[in-house]
Amino acid sequence: MILDLKDTVQENWSNDFMGKYILKRILLMIPVILGVVILVFTLMQLTPGDPAQVILGTTATDAQINALRQEMGLNDPYIVQLGRYIYDVFIRFDFGTSYISNVSITLELAQRFPKTLIFAVSGMILSLVIGIPLGVTAAVHQNSVADYGSMTLALIGTSLPGFWFALVLILFFNGKLGWLPAYGTGGLKFWILPIASTAFAGITTMARQMRSGMLEVIHSDYITMAKAKGVKKRSVIYKHALPNALIPVITVASMSFGTSLGGTLIAETIFAIPGVGVYIVNAVNNRDYPVVQGGVILLAITFSIIMLLTDLLIAYVDPRVKAQITGGKKRGRKK
Repeated sequence: MILDLKDTVQENWSNDFMGKYILKRILLMIPVILGVVILVFTLMQLTPGDPAQVILGTTATDAQINALRQEMGLNDPYIVQLGRYIYDVFIRFDFGTSYISNVSITLELAQRFPKTLIFAVSGMILSLVIGIPLGVTAAVHQNSVADYGSMTLALIGTSLPGFWFALVLILFFNGKLGWLPAYGTGGLKFWILPIASTAFAGITTMARQMRSGMLEVIHSDYITMAKAKGVKKRSVIYKHALPNALIPVITVASMSFGTSLGGTLIAETIFAIPGVGVYIVNAVNNRDYPVVQGGVILLAITFSIIMLLTDLLIAYVDPRVKAQITGGKKRGRKK
């Protein structure tokens, strides 16, 4: 009875500090996102070009340009424009209107973002599904043909530019074999080449990280003890070594997802996918600054959320991190 009560108190204590940790991490996201908004807005302000001139065209008179600038608030001081933009983004959830199409940027992003998210998530999943087994195989069979072959492939994948690999896939599977379409999003087969091109770099990164993590764990004392006790090799690898080696991979996977989000700017342009990436690229070419601001801020917020979820997942699966959050606080209170 007393032991059960003690366990319940300890569990409630742990949950209390985990809840505070989650709240703290969420609150820390606010200044990060705010900093991104300020940075992006400032960079767009420093970019050459007059938005009023872009909207009205080269035939507009100075009087028309000045009138439009006054209407849009472009003649206001920098701090006033920044405050107005922060209010629109955080309070009204409004990124403004496109200079070129005169369409709500928030609406456009809402329509395009799911495609970009599918693109990035699919690439990350494919990277994990292929990269982790490659890394495990290379570590278990260290200094073998499988090890050298996997790491050679990883080195090649790390060295090759992503856009070049995408073009090679198009030339081979579409131009030469005619198996897969090169452009558009008409169905599942339209996504194969884009996802493969995006995942290739992630696969090589995952394989190298997984091999490094597995080698470190395999040579640890508790694995040696398990082998000495006669535990089967398969059980040692997949039950004892792999779970601990996967913990660093969680962080690498989140960073890979961020890289995939950034890579969509190039990949969506190459494969003509109407996502956020190609939306930003077209906006840069047309000097449609509000679209650039909205797209970059949306990607930054998405990446911040992914990193938050990564930190929480690591705190949940790694007993060492969880002990630092809960146990360390508890010891401090006893003093």
